[in-house]
Amino acid sequence: MLTVLSVILEYTMAIAVSKAAAAIGAGIVVIGAGLGIGKIGSNAMDAIARQPQAAGDIRSGMILSAALIEGVALIAVIVCMLSYFVQQG
Repeated sequence: MLTVLSVILEYTMAIAVSKAAAAIGAGIVVIGAGLGIGKIGSNAMDAIARQPQAAGDIRSGMILSAALIEGVALIAVIVCMLSYFVQQG
């Protein structure tokens, strides 16, 4: 009887740890994406202030980079949510 209880406890702890790791991973992804896009915007504004004639090229590069970061962040959050909601075992 004690062995069955220990197996059940191990299984529940494994699920709890995996759900906590998925939630922490999603949070880290969102924070990283926000910092990355903020850094891109900051550097783009500095570059536009230094060379106003190149504003169009800088802005398009900034939007493309931000979109790529946002896409990677979305995929990472989806993977974290899948690992959170999918039952193991």
